[in-house]
This record gives sequence, C-alpha cells and structure tokens, in this order.
Amino acid sequence: MSDWSSAPLSLVQAVYAQCRTLPDWEKKVTDYFKEKLQDDGSREVPSLNDAPLHYLRHGELVHFRCMIQDMFDPEYYMGVYETVELSTGTRALHLGKYRDVADCTPQQEVDLHSSQTVTLERQTFYCVPVPGESLWVKEMYSNSRHTRTSPSTSYTPNRQKRSLEEEDDDVTHQDTQQAGDGREKCKRLETEQQWRCQTAETPSGSQSLDRYFPLPGEKGPACLVKVYENWDGFKVNDVLEVYGVLCVEPALSTLNEDRDPMSSLLDPADMAETLEEQRAHSPPTSLVPRIHAIVIQKLPHTNPLIPSSVSESEASKQSVSSFMSELSSVRSDLLGFLTHALLGDGLAAEYLILHLISTVYARRDVLPLGKFSLNLSGCPRSCDFTQRLYSILQQIVTAVSIQVLPVESIRHKSIVLTRFFLPPQSHYLPMTIDTMNGLRFVPCKDYSTNRLVSGLLQLPAHTLLLVDETVLEQGQLDTAGVRNLTALGNVITWQKVDYDFSYHQMEFPCNVNVLVTSEGRSLLPSDCQVHLKPQTCPPSLEPYMEALLSATLPAMLNKFRMYLSLLQLMDYTITEEITKAVEDDFVDMRKDDPQSMSADDLHRLLVVARLLSLSVGQTSLSRDGWLRAKELETQRKSRLQEQKFLNGNEL
Repeated sequence: MSDWSSAPLSLVQAVYAQCRTLPDWEKKVTDYFKEKLQDDGSREVPSLNDAPLHYLRHGELVHFRCMIQDMFDPEYYMGVYETVELSTGTRALHLGKYRDVADCTPQQEVDLHSSQTVTLERQTFYCVPVPGESLWVKEMYSNSRHTRTSPSTSYTPNRQKRSLEEEDDDVTHQDTQQAGDGREKCKRLETEQQWRCQTAETPSGSQSLDRYFPLPGEKGPACLVKVYENWDGFKVNDVLEVYGVLCVEPALSTLNEDRDPMSSLLDPADMAETLEEQRAHSPPTSLVPRIHAIVIQKLPHTNPLIPSSVSESEASKQSVSSFMSELSSVRSDLLGFLTHALLGDGLAAEYLILHLISTVYARRDVLPLGKFSLNLSGCPRSCDFTQRLYSILQQIVTAVSIQVLPVESIRHKSIVLTRFFLPPQSHYLPMTIDTMNGLRFVPCKDYSTNRLVSGLLQLPAHTLLLVDETVLEQGQLDTAGVRNLTALGNVITWQKVDYDFSYHQMEFPCNVNVLVTSEGRSLLPSDCQVHLKPQTCPPSLEPYMEALLSATLPAMLNKFRMYLSLLQLMDYTITEEITKAVEDDFVDMRKDDPQSMSADDLHRLLVVARLLSLSVGQTSLSRDGWLRAKELETQRKSRLQEQKFLNGNEL
C-alpha cells in the first residue's frame, strides 16, 4: 500500500488476486485511491501539466488537468487474461485493466483461447491542456505540487536516438524480448517521424506541433485518456482532472506497423481502419502518452484558489463563507482596479465587472440565459489599448484568448485584419487577409483519420474571448473568412459553435464570455454596448498599466480571482413580489414613452439587475438592486446618445 503512487498497477493486481470474487472489489480500489488523494495526498502525485514526460516513469500514478478535444470509438481489451509458464506449464490470471500491453515475461505467453479470458470495453478521450489557461493558474497549480526536479533513469537528452535497451528499465512486458531488435527500433522511429511530419509546423506558422490543439502555439502534452466507467457523463470540451496510470510503451509504436498488409484482406476490422486512421488514433507514446484513469472528475472551473465544489466539505464551506463576508470591500477594490485600467471610466468598469461574472446558467430552447457579451466602443486607436487591457485581464481570469479581428466594413465581404494575439504561452501570429481566410475557427471532422480537427473556437467554459476591432486595414474575405466571421457571431448570440462534419453540421453549445473592443459600434453583435469615456490620458500606456499591476498586491489579485470565479457559481432567484413590481414598472415606463423600453431593453435590464445583485453577494433581486440597474442603464444610454450627437451619426 505504501507504493500506491509509484506502483499503482502492483497494488491493483494484488487486490484483484485476493478479492476478485467480491462483486465490488473494483469500487474498493477506486475508493482507496480517492481517499489517498484527499488533502495533501494529491500533491505528491506528479502532474503531466508541470513535469516533462521524460521526468516521469512508465506505470506510475500521474495527474493531468485537461480538456476533451475529441472522443474515439469505444475499444475492447482483455479485462482478465491467463498466462502460461513455458517451462512448467503453470497458469496465472492477470488483470488487464489500466494496461495497454499484457504483463507477460519472456518465459510466459498469453493463452488467447483460455476460458478464463474476459473481454471488456473502455472509452478513449483525446485530451489537451486547457486552451488559453492563464499563466498565473498554471504557476499556482505547479507550486502546489511536490513534483520531481530530475529526470527518470530512462531519460537521455535526445529521445529520438535513445536505445530501447535504456527504455527497457521502464517496461517489463512480453515485447521486452524484442527490445534490442534493430528493425523494431527503426520502425518505431519511422512511425514517430511520420507522425511528426503530419503535425509539424508549417512554414507560415499557422499550425502548431500538434494540430489538434485549438489555439496555435499552445504548450504542453496531449494525452489519450482511457476511461473505464461512467464515460457517458463526459462530452467534448469538458475540462477534466485525471489521476491515472501513465503508459509510455515503446511497443505500441510498432503494433500497427508490424501488421501484415495482406491481413486487411482477411480481417474486416483491418479493412475498416485506414493506415492514416491507425496513426491518428495510435500516435507514439513518446509524443502522446496514455493515461489509464483511476479517478476522474469534471471540473466546473479551473481556479486553484477555490475548491472544485464549494459544498464538498465543511472546510470549503467555511472558506467560502469567510470570503463572502468581505465581498463588498473586494468589489470596491476591483472596481477601482478596473477603473484605472479603463483610463478612469467608472461606468465602463461597472459593466466590465458584470461581464466578467456572467455565465450561461440555463438554456430555454435555443436561447442561452445568463450570457452578457459586451462591446466596449470608443477605444483609442493610436495606442495598444486592447493589448494592454488584455494584460490586465489575464491576471484576474482563469482562461483568456485574445483575437485581434479588426473590422471596418463588410460591404462586399470586406474586412479589416492585421494581427492575431494569443495568450502568453502562445506565439504572435501576424494576421493578413490570406491567413484569416486560411485559418480554421470551427472544428471539422477529418474522415481520412476519423479525427475531429480542432478550431480556434473550441474553447472550454468560462473562457474570456477578447476581440479587437481597433486596428483597421481594408481587405477582401473569401468564403472561408465569411464563415469564420459568422461563427463568431453565433458564439456571441447563441453561445454555440456549429462543427463541420462535411455532410452536415453538428451544434455544440459553449459558454464563452465575448468582449469586443472597437472604435465605433462593433459590427459583431453584442448584448450591451458601453462607450468608453477616458478621464485620464497617460503619455504611454505600457508603463501606466505596469504601474497599476505593480501597485496591486498579489493577495489582492487573488481576492479578485476568487471573486470572479465564486460569483459565477452562485444561484439566483426572483421572488413573486419583485416580479410583480418589475412588471408594473415596465408598464409605467411604456406609458411615459413607448419607444424608450422595448422587450429587448427589458431583457437586458433584467440581466443587468441579476448580475448587479450577484456582484454584491445577493442571490435574490431586491428593490434597491432593480433601481440601481435602472440607474446604470440610464447612464449608459445617455452616454451613447451624447456620443451619437457629437458624431452626427449612429454609433
């Protein structure tokens, strides 16, 4: 039991040997690992998000925080198999769970015709690190773990040229007998090279090392996560926390290559799977390792400062309750922080807070409830205001993706495009018209490999998508470019992305906060437009924003981060009394001026009132909250009318 993290397979096999007759022995194993991972136990498990793959050992327990990018078809495996000792004929039963290759020494062989063999089913997820995850989130998770600081004994600086004899220290399976075979080594390296060529970076820089990463330039490993139970509860784009057995098995790289080409004529299963599909679904484990999940859960958020479930323990409840007691002061400090970031505009800061805590909490038919996309117009063109604002926001949100999609007009499919900015872990990609027309925003199905090829809009829930329209340059969009622009509009309006399956489209709901910065009114749709009215004009934005960040203590930044994440998880209700008062107020406003309050205006006012109540820690709308929401909306509309009058045309 002391080796539960370093040798989990030995523990599972021992429990199986002793308790396999019990009906719930597998649940006892899972419960044991869950108990060990409580409190500080999970910190002892190395994380694939932090430690390079060559620092980890095959067969040990690892942690991985990831997003499901694709789901493969279920696969069959030998849940129980029998081995025979060649010299003595002694038979032994083995558990095949959490393995890819049978545990069989050179003196043993697997009896494929044994009556003891049990065939079971498992599901495989292709998982990638959480797209757009902020740097502070990565660092905080990394600092909370006691990860290794030295590579495993099987590591050599050049993994492409390491011998299989060195990797043999990590592997004790039936294929070990062939480890020194030069032909196998050449085939494995050839397979890896072919897979690398398929996913290599293109000269234009538009594709990252792994073409299945949604955002270009994302760092970190992709993994095949194999799930053994309750996989129906997961879906594409879910964020997972996985604890499982790491598999870095050289033998898997050559299994497909060793098949007789004529076998496809005899085996219908081989005919149904092309060579491209085999390579896409079984990449070398040195590039895409396997994790056999023992404990897996869906994360409602990725903020390391708050528990995954605010009601999972008494300690969590007390911590949240303590924070809620100082919510008013935190909100006041955050308002001041964002006011300075928005050049002294307090009204814009108020609406930005409402935008940052908004989330889709329910869907009624096709209408997503709770979304609050924001268009911040009036942003300066002469300086990198959006990029500097992004540097501020990435310090307080858990995941953010910035897209500079400058739009001036769409007459005859014209669009303005110059640059494409990504999170700090991503590279800077100059965006010309050609690259805009060539980039993929919407994921699509590749039938030759039977893989879902990711797009820029395949993002996890609660990601902040910042779209910049302040940099202008005229150009012509082709069909693909118009399709990308339409996809952005669908995310904003309907919170959905229509994945392209060639012969049809499949709708995938999303929950992405979209903030659009523009000089005039954005050509993209939005739930609310606020015109920026700067009260200060610093000579240079970069030192101004850096001074703002340096003046804010790390402890205060952590409170901002907790504030934004916790309020997204809070419930909200409206009493019948307040509902009646709102209806009466709406009728009165329509009596005075029917044009002043439409159904859309009422809907936006109710959303503002809801978010405003949550921002001060109230889970139910009060009369004062309703009046405050009306006051904010009056100020916002008055500013828009004033700007319209000054410009002489509609924003």
